[in-house]
Amino acid sequence: MTAYYAGELVSLMLMAMALGMDAFSVSLGLGMQKLRLKRIALIGIIIGFFHVLMPFIGILLGQAISSQIGDYTVLAGGLLLFGIGAQMVFSAFNHETPQLAQPVGIGLLFFALSVSLDSFSVGLSLGLSNVRTVVTLLAFGTTSMVLTWIGLILGRKVHGLLGVYSEILGGSILCGFGLYILFG
Repeated sequence: MTAYYAGELVSLMLMAMALGMDAFSVSLGLGMQKLRLKRIALIGIIIGFFHVLMPFIGILLGQAISSQIGDYTVLAGGLLLFGIGAQMVFSAFNHETPQLAQPVGIGLLFFALSVSLDSFSVGLSLGLSNVRTVVTLLAFGTTSMVLTWIGLILGRKVHGLLGVYSEILGGSILCGFGLYILFG
């Protein structure tokens, strides 16, 4: 029984890392704006909060849908995770660089929302599979917050070298989990 919980925790942490890679890669570019450490701390906390809020809403909706569609929930959850991962991989190859909003005020909220939208969809699929909500949300929020901080600080020095590769890695992990749910 303990091995099962350890495996579930490892899976959740890998999924949290995959979701946080999006925030990490965007934070690398944002970190080139020479932000103060106070601003970096606030950005990480806000993004962490949104990575808790968005999957929580998704999990609630997923659980409501799960009771409605019964046996198809596993199929829907696996397909959704695979689709999100594929979208992350394909968007990494889109070479148009979007104009980043300034990380203050409403711009910070839009920035946090934009990097946490994929966690809403993942939360929706996890809600379909009856995952442990509190552990999942804490893992997602903490991991994305720390990865955002790392990305912002490294962005001052790295200048975007890892951005595309981290999105590809994150998308590949989500695709793998989707396939595992479908066929495992």
